[in-house]
Amino acid sequence: MKRFLPAAAALLLAGCGYVGDPLPPLANIPPKVSDLAALQRGGRIIVQFTVPAKTTEGHPIPPPLRLDLRAGTGDQFEANQWAAGARQIPPGAMANGCNTKTGQEACPTARYEIPAADWTGKEVIFGVRAVAGNGKQSGWSNFVVVPVVTPPEKPGGIAPTVTQQGVRLTWQARGTLFRVFRKTDDGGYAPVANVQMPEWTDTATEFGKRYTYLVQTIVKLDNRKEAESELSDEASVVPRDIFPPAAPQGVQGSSAPNSIELNWERNTEEDLNGYRVYRGEGSGALEKIAGVSVVPSYSDRKVEHGKTYRYAIAAVDQAGNESPRSAPIEVAMP
Repeated sequence: MKRFLPAAAALLLAGCGYVGDPLPPLANIPPKVSDLAALQRGGRIIVQFTVPAKTTEGHPIPPPLRLDLRAGTGDQFEANQWAAGARQIPPGAMANGCNTKTGQEACPTARYEIPAADWTGKEVIFGVRAVAGNGKQSGWSNFVVVPVVTPPEKPGGIAPTVTQQGVRLTWQARGTLFRVFRKTDDGGYAPVANVQMPEWTDTATEFGKRYTYLVQTIVKLDNRKEAESELSDEASVVPRDIFPPAAPQGVQGSSAPNSIELNWERNTEEDLNGYRVYRGEGSGALEKIAGVSVVPSYSDRKVEHGKTYRYAIAAVDQAGNESPRSAPIEVAMP
């Protein structure tokens, strides 16, 4: 027994290892929000930021997490004075159904929509801090200044028209700067143009593909800031190719021993599919006698000596649109 006890004690010490001093308690402080952003859209101010998920030590924030978003004004800014006089924005202004009580996974981003009317003509300053369930709070986030103006006019009457150059958009709204957004059936909206007039032509379109557009009035402000109108109603269009090629030019004809040989200048349209040859005998009506490839020539072998024939050529695109006919020419078979 005496021999067993020292061995057992040595085994116990080897298995447990050294027990050090107790670790200090966790601070459990939420980190600062660093990506607060805000802008005016119509009669609202949109505020958005990423909701903190972990404490400064990398542990889950003790629930429930509370977001203390405030808005205030002041010519000489000092954070504590601003916070004391700023208005607290209630959770009911949160527009994306975010519930911080269920954690950051259910609320990765907070988005507020706040009426702007009370600050029209002023600069409003936004800041936010996170407050953990244990009462500990982060420092104030980055501060964002929003100059509030009379709401820019929402564009109306969006009208897409298909032209040979692309989809031409027109709309009605007072303003000197407009932003156009576009989406296709397989994507989301993306800005595609800033224009100074209430019209724009989208030259990057394809026939048979649906395009949907939104337009927004933009007001440029100081310090590279801007105010936006509400987005217009959607306007969609599926461009169809209804545009014929140009009439062929430079048609020439000459008689050969047993045929009349025709040639002309090649059309330059990218979707050219070929040509149609029209012929009339004497003063008779022109009738289609052949369809030919994109090679601008034709040999008419169904002719008779001693007769005069008139010819005209039309170009055809891949959608089947036929151009106007060329100016007729006359060729006599000797």
